Amino acid sequence: MHHAGASPDSAGAVKKFMYINRRAPHGSNYAQEGLEVALVGAAFDQDVCMAFIDDGVFQLKRGQDTSQSGMKNFSPAYQALSDYGITSLYVEKESLQARGLSADDLMPLTYEDQDDDYSEKPSVRVVDSEQLADLIAEQDVLLNF
Repeated sequence: MHHAGASPDSAGAVKKFMYINRRAPHGSNYAQEGLEVALVGAAFDQDVCMAFIDDGVFQLKRGQDTSQSGMKNFSPAYQALSDYGITSLYVEKESLQARGLSADDLMPLTYEDQDDDYSEKPSVRVVDSEQLADLIAEQDVLLNF
């Protein structure tokens, strides 16, 4: 029985990483750290996607104003994700609904699909908890923030 990543012959294989973001963007450093680590992973040619669950959905809310909290607003950094090849951002529908949010409340992040004549595609996909569970099961590495 080989475990993923345990055998030396798989060292060169691209692994699927999912960064799971469960916390609100402000009030702690978890969201910013999750974003930075995801960018590093993508820079090393891993297959990186991100999931936003629970209060993590607030990280992608449009029009964030951090002036009251005194924290740096790093939400513009999400615009750069596609430059690093991170084009799959999954948002759990139930988490949005529980917080009175919908897909329309999220940042309109897009990427240029090179396989499809560089047409713009949405990076953010709202999925239900069952779809998200299936996506999580496909990953080699899960990191929670």
